[in-house]
Amino acid sequence: MKRIAYLIFILSFFSSCEKTINFQPKDSTPLLVVEANIESGQPPLVVLSKSVNYFSKITPELLAESFVRNADVYISNGNNTHKLKEYAYPNIGGYTLYYYTIDSANIANAIYGEFNKSYQLRIVTGGTEYTATTTIPSLSKKIDSLWWKPAPDNPDTTKVVLMSRVTDPPGYGNYIRYFTSVNNNPFFPGIASVFDDQIIDGTTYEIQVEQGVDRNQEIDLENYSFFNRGDTVTVKFTNIDKATFDFWRTMEFSYQSIGNPFSSPTKVLGNIKGALGYFGGYAVQYKSLIIPK
Repeated sequence: MKRIAYLIFILSFFSSCEKTINFQPKDSTPLLVVEANIESGQPPLVVLSKSVNYFSKITPELLAESFVRNADVYISNGNNTHKLKEYAYPNIGGYTLYYYTIDSANIANAIYGEFNKSYQLRIVTGGTEYTATTTIPSLSKKIDSLWWKPAPDNPDTTKVVLMSRVTDPPGYGNYIRYFTSVNNNPFFPGIASVFDDQIIDGTTYEIQVEQGVDRNQEIDLENYSFFNRGDTVTVKFTNIDKATFDFWRTMEFSYQSIGNPFSSPTKVLGNIKGALGYFGGYAVQYKSLIIPK
């Protein structure tokens, strides 16, 4: 009986030591968010927006209002500087998206992506200047071939996996990012879309190409990586520089950690001085395969 009374006393003592902590999240000043890229053979594409508070309720209206309009955006290849023009793109949801690319009225001065060239991005908005640099590397790492085989340990015989043979040139520092398109639909990156050559440097290896995913939609984690018989698949295989690799490596790790209480916090490594986001260069190869029914 004394033991029970002692336990009650101990529990009462600890419960009385509890302290309610109330805190009010601080509303931070919105930061500029930059998503910019330039691909081999293509003009630059820049999307500017403002960051939103962590506890904000994300709505289409909020996202539509977050676009940064009327900025001065310039791109240079070291020999030529071109001022980009803002364009509007009506979205299916009834909202308008805004982006910056080459000025159609000044095509003679336009800049397109080339292998082994560096590019400088300069953005002036709200009285502040933001800069970034990226490089389109050579297309030194390539997919040699694609083929398919039945999805292993899967009772659904319509599901297949896509395989590739890739050659990595000698010397560390070859970074890649890949996307897939199915039946001429948009290209989507893989859940893990960026890779380095720490383990496979200077070798030819075979690896499964998982289907890219639309992160705005619910992902079927059991079947997302498979393709179907009858699909026409195009793989967009890109060589990238280390800054682009680091951005997407940390971004995807952060994305995959959402909701995991045991994951470590990750800082997304952007390359825009004074802002969030990245400016990336892509050396692009396309490879297609028709999977028979």
